[in-house]
Amino acid sequence: PYYVDINQDLFIEAYLHSSDSNLVLFVDTCVASPTPYNFTTVTYDIIRNGCVQDSTYATYYSPYRHIVRFTFNAFQFIRKDPLVYLRCELVVCRAYDYSSRCYQGCVTRSKREASS
Repeated sequence: PYYVDINQDLFIEAYLHSSDSNLVLFVDTCVASPTPYNFTTVTYDIIRNGCVQDSTYATYYSPYRHIVRFTFNAFQFIRKDPLVYLRCELVVCRAYDYSSRCYQGCVTRSKREASS
């Protein structure tokens, strides 16, 4: 556990351990939940499908492709346990493969139109 105060900046760094230097790391989704076992019912999206959902989210420069750094303000779910659990999904891609998920950035999924 990592203890922070409400609205305190929380800094996160993810590091890919690999002997292959041609890999890129990308933060696709980070979701917060008041429980460590359920990230679908009561959740708060910080970033989803590469699209930033939280206005306090910011990325930091990393000199290496295999390291990502970001921050957001700590918060608490209302009328719930004061603990917040974070689950992040990261994607590993080949460097300079511009058709890969890592280079697509924010991906909005279009909704299908209901036919009559």
